[in-house]
Amino acid sequence: MRCAATGPTIPAPISPTATIRKCGGGTTTVSEKQHMTHIMRLIRAALVAASGLGLAAPAVADVLTVQPVTDDVWAIVGPTQQRNPQNLANNATFGLVVTPEGAVLMDPGGSWQGAAALHAAVRTVTDQPVAYVINTGGQDHRWLGNGYWQARGATVIASAAAVADHHARAQDHMIALSHFLGEGIDGTEPAFADVTFENDHTLDFGGLTFDIMHRGAAHTPGDSFVWLDERNVMFTGDIVYVDRLLGNGPARDTDSWIAVFDAMAAYEPAHIVPGHGSATDLATARRDTYDYLVNLRREVGALIDAGGSIIDAPGIDQSAWAYLAQFEALAGRNAQAAYEEMEWE
Repeated sequence: MRCAATGPTIPAPISPTATIRKCGGGTTTVSEKQHMTHIMRLIRAALVAASGLGLAAPAVADVLTVQPVTDDVWAIVGPTQQRNPQNLANNATFGLVVTPEGAVLMDPGGSWQGAAALHAAVRTVTDQPVAYVINTGGQDHRWLGNGYWQARGATVIASAAAVADHHARAQDHMIALSHFLGEGIDGTEPAFADVTFENDHTLDFGGLTFDIMHRGAAHTPGDSFVWLDERNVMFTGDIVYVDRLLGNGPARDTDSWIAVFDAMAAYEPAHIVPGHGSATDLATARRDTYDYLVNLRREVGALIDAGGSIIDAPGIDQSAWAYLAQFEALAGRNAQAAYEEMEWE
């Protein structure tokens, strides 16, 4: 039913046949959790409708490219430029898996209106409701659209480290987005995951198994990757960047990032849906992310050993990655951040 003629659809109770297994034993029966939280979500949806901030213009979905990956799996690819009123902080790549029981979305969009635009892109693939949203990290496009999906009955899953990062940086994100998006931030309120985990979580849903793993800091402190073994697909979030240069931060722990990449790559996925850029293969992911990080640490380490200062860091050789978008904007800053990180190692 609708709470107003122009308001958002109030979600009916849903009871997906899903079980979430926690590492170390124990289970969470999601249908019971959704039953307990359903009334709160109806209230949230009604409040949003009353405020007149329900939906973004569907045309914004034109910013997103829907890329088939393999059976039942799509990448929804946003632009490589900075957040702006047109992309609504969806300047990232999102993953979509469609099952007979509903859809699973990797990352919710960077704002309420960004989530609505992402939903419009999802609808070009399926009419199935999004039952689960997995937050793969701490950046705005990994979590600030949560409220939109929760108001429609979805359950949000994230690592405990990611949720701690969300709480720590929520105000900073909102201030930055008000600058970048203008009125595009309207409707956005921080909303946090319903289900959290420390290191490992398994979601069995729609005949598929989603293994969600947090192995340490990468781009942000709480980054996770999601392994879909039945389709040989890895959703990496910001552990992998292709097509554009990665940013060294907010975690600023390149040593950990390299180790996390190795943990992900050990699964030898045939398909990778990255955090930025088009769906790709492991060789390309390694070239654009892993090899860049290794070179960054090697060059900065050599500079430090030679007595160079942080002022000299932007001059290190990163030219092999000059083909990537945002190289000019980020390469020097990445080097200085790595210098700060490595100076006292």
